[in-house]
Amino acid sequence: MTRRLAALTLDNLEDLPESCRSCGFWELDPVRRERALRSQETCREKEAWASRVLLEWGSCGWVAYVDGDPAGYVLYAPPSFVPGADSFPTSPASEDAVLLMTAMIYPEYADAGLGRVLLQAVAKDLLNRGGIRAIEAFGDVRASREGFGGCVLPAEFLLRVGFKTHRAHGRYPRMRLELKSVLTWREEMENALERLIGVVRRPRPVSPAAERGHREQHPPLL
Repeated sequence: MTRRLAALTLDNLEDLPESCRSCGFWELDPVRRERALRSQETCREKEAWASRVLLEWGSCGWVAYVDGDPAGYVLYAPPSFVPGADSFPTSPASEDAVLLMTAMIYPEYADAGLGRVLLQAVAKDLLNRGGIRAIEAFGDVRASREGFGGCVLPAEFLLRVGFKTHRAHGRYPRMRLELKSVLTWREEMENALERLIGVVRRPRPVSPAAERGHREQHPPLL
């Protein structure tokens, strides 16, 4: 079984499930989100968002593949690129942190540790960039690890992979993972990437026909 990670680009954006590509929960403020929904242009807005972040900041996600098929993904960006986060009662995110927006593993690949590996890939990317002190995320205390239906990561999962509560809330605490603490498990990170994913490489261009074959929707799962 061949496994790999690929940085998210416009070439492999369609390897995300349609439910994610047609959602602007994080990428748009409420007014623009409602306007995009009415005009059925959320997918176009999502692509425009990804294009802007890639151009102005760089890589903003990873896609995991198993035997060439998408198995999961993660999205992240500086808070200034994530206007949807302003709606949370524990916002804003800290200026010295990058915001972990959302992530999922497809059900058929659950319980293989891919959620943790995707997070480790994010941490490695941010450590290599320099000047970033932490990863922050808004957790949902009501979302279960086995299958949550929204865009917000389960707080229980975030705690399990090393996040700590930075600003408490009964439903949506803001969680934080200090990157300096990640330095102690960089070796573990490298071993996990090699063991669970295999070769980590940039995505190769794929044909539109091949991309259309990966549009099946799945409920988020970590």
